[in-house]
Amino acid sequence: MSAQHREIVVIGSGPAGLTSAVYTARANLEPLVIEGVGAGGQLMLTTEVENFPGFPEGILGPALMANMREQALRFGTEFVTDDVSRVDFSSRPFGVWVGDTEYRADAIIISTGASARMLGLPSEQRLLGYGVSTCATCDGFFYRGRPLAIVGGGDSALEEALFLTKFATKVTIIHRRDEFRASKIMRDRALANDKIDVIWNAEVTEVVGDQAVESLVLRDTVTGETSTLEVAGLFVAIGHTPNTALFEGVLDLDENGYIVTAADSTATSIPGVFAAGDVQDHVYRQAITAAGSGCMAAIETERWLAEHA
Repeated sequence: MSAQHREIVVIGSGPAGLTSAVYTARANLEPLVIEGVGAGGQLMLTTEVENFPGFPEGILGPALMANMREQALRFGTEFVTDDVSRVDFSSRPFGVWVGDTEYRADAIIISTGASARMLGLPSEQRLLGYGVSTCATCDGFFYRGRPLAIVGGGDSALEEALFLTKFATKVTIIHRRDEFRASKIMRDRALANDKIDVIWNAEVTEVVGDQAVESLVLRDTVTGETSTLEVAGLFVAIGHTPNTALFEGVLDLDENGYIVTAADSTATSIPGVFAAGDVQDHVYRQAITAAGSGCMAAIETERWLAEHA
């Protein structure tokens, strides 16, 4: 079967990928978006989104992604709802495979995102978006005047715990060891905050609740004893994993596996290949910043193609 040729192939379909599709489609570049089986990114796992501009009453995460996809379709974007199985960026046109189907592209935009690390509990998965969250900045506002818990011990976990004290009556940090991995300044700030309690040497074994989080079952990692902690929400802050397995040995990645892009740019280590969103952003990780970098990638791709026609 001969390869299908496109000017642009976008790999991934979260806010970054769909924004880049809207911009490149409006530039008459007829992008192909290989959106993946789990299309839509992390917003498909959220309920209410209240911090995306333009929706004063908020919008459901899946509805926001459906709107973005519809907008991209309106301008002529083509979608393939499957996962990319391998890539070849050694020469142009670049190769992208979906199973046995081969696509060739003059330029590539990668927006495969990142996945929040979870505890691996069935009850946690069941209540994700209903009291279980991986983003304090996104969801902390919903828990004004209520007790919360956060799992983790690194800088990000303590930063999110401090942020949650703006809303919660109390924030309990649950950490499986007897000291934090976080930097001294973050440890000092967290431990000095009157609204923060710490339960050391503990792990969550179950999230309790029918329609929403009601409490947590904790296990002491030293004694094995169990206890119950009543909270209205659980924030999991044990890190993110960028979805970059496809690009190992192909593009430059940092020590945590994120795609390295040039300063103030979405350009990767291979000319003509660009990356946007959480796959290269381990700092902000917001839908709006992902969408913004998708716009950047689209504009840079359009200009690069014009120069290398």
